[in-house]
Amino acid sequence: MRCLIIDDEPLAIELLEDFISRISSLQLISSCSNAFEAVTVIQNNKIDLIFLDIEMPDFTGIEFMKSLKITPLIIFTTAYSHYAVEGFNLNALDYLVKPIPFHRFLKAVSRAQEIYLLKNEEREVDIEKKNFPSFIFVKSEYENIKLNFEDIKYFEGLKDYIKIFTVSHKPILTLSNFKNIEEKLPENLFIRVHRSYIVSFKYIKSVQRNRILIDEIRIPIGQNYREEFIRRIGV
Repeated sequence: MRCLIIDDEPLAIELLEDFISRISSLQLISSCSNAFEAVTVIQNNKIDLIFLDIEMPDFTGIEFMKSLKITPLIIFTTAYSHYAVEGFNLNALDYLVKPIPFHRFLKAVSRAQEIYLLKNEEREVDIEKKNFPSFIFVKSEYENIKLNFEDIKYFEGLKDYIKIFTVSHKPILTLSNFKNIEEKLPENLFIRVHRSYIVSFKYIKSVQRNRILIDEIRIPIGQNYREEFIRRIGV
């Protein structure tokens, strides 16, 4: 994580710089003695985490945080514990009271890393969703048919063919295999539950022991797929 220190006390900056240097996942971009200097740093650099003093002349840490359009993770560092409530009301990640012991600093940073990684994972999922098409083309007889993912209920394997059941009454038969189909399906919408079945989460009506009910059709859950299926549906 790329870090920024904002503090008007040289000794406090020196201590934080030492602490940051001990943690390989932290990269110190700059140390600023006031909030005005920090504005320029933030404009020219991507900052993930700020160690922010509250009591500073002219422009306090709280005023600085309120002024940010995009707020990085914030850990307040101050000698005055009575600011804690206001700090947390502003969604600060943590509040370190000076003099800051290393174990307390480490705890705050560990929490920051967890949140940072979680946000990155969510961002990657969002990007994948945006880049993933909302449909699939399958060849049936002499034409390529476009099927929207939201209209597909489940796939059934029949030797060299796959039967696709959709919201329309007539199933579609395509010459393909599950490997080719699975590669084209978004994991957040579909899951393979049996060597012969892939189902849409959207159309699962209920789960009955080793069966999934879609409409009035009972689809078996294979032993090799059961654990992952249960994990994905969260039961």
